[in-house]
Amino acid sequence: MDLSKISSFQDAVVTLMGLGRYKQGSGIGAAKWLMRHGAQLVITDLKSEEELKESVEEVTGWYERYKKEYPGREIYAPVFVLGEHRAENFTDVDLVVQNPGVPRESAFVKSAKERGISVESDMSLFFRFCPFPIYAVTGTRGKSTTTALIGEMFKQKDPRTVVAGNIAVSPLEFLDELMVASEPTPIILELSSWLIESLGNVRRGPDIAVFTNVYEDHLNRYASFADYIASKEALFVRQGSDQWAVLNFEHEIVRGTAGKTEAKKMWFAKEGTFEGDGAYVQGGFIVFRKDGSVEPVFPTSEIKLQGDHNLQNVLAAVCVGKIAGLSNEQMAEALRTFGGLPGRQEVVREVNGITYVNDTTATSPDGAIAALERFGEGKKVVLIAGGASKNLPFDKLGEEIGRTCKTVVLLEGDATDALDAAIGDTVLKLRADSMAKAVEAASSAAQFGDVVLLSPGTASFGMFKNEYDRGDQFVEAVRGL
Repeated sequence: MDLSKISSFQDAVVTLMGLGRYKQGSGIGAAKWLMRHGAQLVITDLKSEEELKESVEEVTGWYERYKKEYPGREIYAPVFVLGEHRAENFTDVDLVVQNPGVPRESAFVKSAKERGISVESDMSLFFRFCPFPIYAVTGTRGKSTTTALIGEMFKQKDPRTVVAGNIAVSPLEFLDELMVASEPTPIILELSSWLIESLGNVRRGPDIAVFTNVYEDHLNRYASFADYIASKEALFVRQGSDQWAVLNFEHEIVRGTAGKTEAKKMWFAKEGTFEGDGAYVQGGFIVFRKDGSVEPVFPTSEIKLQGDHNLQNVLAAVCVGKIAGLSNEQMAEALRTFGGLPGRQEVVREVNGITYVNDTTATSPDGAIAALERFGEGKKVVLIAGGASKNLPFDKLGEEIGRTCKTVVLLEGDATDALDAAIGDTVLKLRADSMAKAVEAASSAAQFGDVVLLSPGTASFGMFKNEYDRGDQFVEAVRGL
């Protein structure tokens, strides 16, 4: 199949592997785009029809709409194969589009590649056809917040700015409009390691790529931490000498990426101890250094984003803004008003002097540790944690819980016993088999001045659809108090 032309999708037989349950996510976003361009689409997912009921209804609804919108184009009804994968759907087709949540070592994906069938993703298709510069953010922690903050900065200049990717919005939602736009539109993408891997067939690198940090994560998907690091670095290896890599100078592994990319380097760090250009903090200001000249950008006291970890996200965003030609005032307006994304150390409400915080996207021990470092002073935290395993160690998290928490409510999951053991007898531990019961138990254990913190340190699957569903259930329970 000729992937250099969008017209090639008309009448092509395409298997979409992994529909997912995000309304604008990679699976549904790809399904919509492929149907719209005339593909004969087979959608296959190991989840059952009942589990994917809402997603199937969403795709079917768009099929009916496209039939009316494009009367001169053949729009094919999607075929759903749910609860299983069938070999013929990977060998007797023109193309396979793989949801990034599907393991790359899948035997079905391998069989397609062995037959010479290209395996793409929503992101690789976007990289192939997007006519404008792409700015991308990756890392273990902070990439969603950094992506969103950069997006807010660019929206001060251009309200049409696209923010998509691992932030639960497929970039294919915007591609057709971009293809006919009369002038360039800023495009800000969050890229997980899985999305980066899916770019293997694409030579194009991001015009600006940010690397926030890298910590142990997803070891249920990678053979080693080194493999996980390599998956992140692949984004920068793909860049050329006319592109930019924005790198965290304070992180040793990220620093080392500089020697693996041809891109021009821009650094960020809390202190300006690095050589070359970049952003850092000096005299109570975010400052930017370029060719030896230093200028103040914004006072740190007026940044709305809270938490020491968010200071690095701000510095990274300022670097991107400066490279792309944003004014200090455009960046300042976003820094004054952007307070973060839902589910990331989000203060939900205060009830009877107890503060409730939703940090559901802390799906690794390092993420939970960051939240405890922010809220744990005085040992006044009642923590809700535990869930599904990513084969990550809990030793450091157990120590931090002992230092900062008065009580821990453990959710069900195959990682919870290991977390329980790492905590030991340092704090009171309770168990809950639903989020409503967890919030009830945490509220009973908390006193005036305490913080009830949902920061699981684990994946969400099992009890919840995904981490956002976990956070939504927490917020619903808290609002019902």
